[in-house]
Amino acid sequence: MSEPDDEVTRMTSDINAFNKTLIEEFRANDGRVSGMFSQSPLLLLTHTGAKSGEARTSPLVYSRDDNRIVIIASKGGSAKHPHWYLNIVADPTVTVELPGDTFAARAVITSGDERTRLFRSQADLMPNFDAYAAKTDREIPVVVLERV
Repeated sequence: MSEPDDEVTRMTSDINAFNKTLIEEFRANDGRVSGMFSQSPLLLLTHTGAKSGEARTSPLVYSRDDNRIVIIASKGGSAKHPHWYLNIVADPTVTVELPGDTFAARAVITSGDERTRLFRSQADLMPNFDAYAAKTDREIPVVVLERV
């Protein structure tokens, strides 16, 4: 049986490899990807590592609220926030890649009624977000990406 730290390292390595392949496919095919995200609205979010200061890119599903882009920091219902979220808390300046469009943006963390409305809107389109919320005690952050 693996030690817990070994298991976390293996899972992190698997996720990083999966994301690297997904990012490469996204960039090579103008945002079109195969596999489990082939029918999902997908973007690439480049953010600055809070500890490392290095650029990091995360593939994320998104929804729209009029002309705003909405992303949810669910981490699959984990008890902890995803690293990309912690990074944007430290530095909200990001780059967004959509099919045919790359731009600088500011990540704004929503709260209250707006957070609830935006979460509900995305969860209505992608019901897995309700399942993620049910798995955790933390309030899952909802972030709006505003073009600058």
